[in-house]
Amino acid sequence: MVRDGYMYAFSLIAVAIALILFTGAWEWGIGPALLAAFFLWFFRDPRRTIPIGSGLIVSPGDGLVTETAAIDTTEGRRQRISIFLSVFDVHVNRAPIGGVLSQVHYQKGEFLNAMNRASAERNEQNSVTVRGQGPDAGFEVTFRQIAGLLARRIVFSCREGEMVERGQRVGLIKFGSRVDVVIPGEAMLRVKVGQRVKGGASILAEMPQGAGK
Repeated sequence: MVRDGYMYAFSLIAVAIALILFTGAWEWGIGPALLAAFFLWFFRDPRRTIPIGSGLIVSPGDGLVTETAAIDTTEGRRQRISIFLSVFDVHVNRAPIGGVLSQVHYQKGEFLNAMNRASAERNEQNSVTVRGQGPDAGFEVTFRQIAGLLARRIVFSCREGEMVERGQRVGLIKFGSRVDVVIPGEAMLRVKVGQRVKGGASILAEMPQGAGK
């Protein structure tokens, strides 16, 4: 359970108790109590089995794969995988590979619907680049926490220069949102559009043996 869940839930339970005491009718406490239960469920943080192996890129979040596309960047040809997180998905974010956080950049922006392609460029977001080390040495992966229509806060708990392990919890996007993952052009995709993935557990792509070494 993410700590935020307890904060929201306890506050709403206090409101429910106050309403019952003030009105003398227990019915007034139903609404806040149901909201408290929702927040406890929404901020769940289930354990995940992290895949073991060299060059594996795991999903940084739970959700639906809405796009896989080849893109051109200043560093060359890359692939982008977009994952939409609905309000019903787990919203804890995890590191896609193990390595050093070589760059963390927060950008203010709009709150367009996360299903809108323009949201990738115009919405509030946090962009994180991980330079692979150990089993993931020789390549980089960038993932972006992108706010959505309902998401109004992006949480990132690590700092630039820190080491992270594959599948490690690194942050949270509150409510509906999107995660984009930019991977090397030579990586072999293991997912397709319309597939549901789980943060830290689902393999998005795999680097060819010897690539980037």
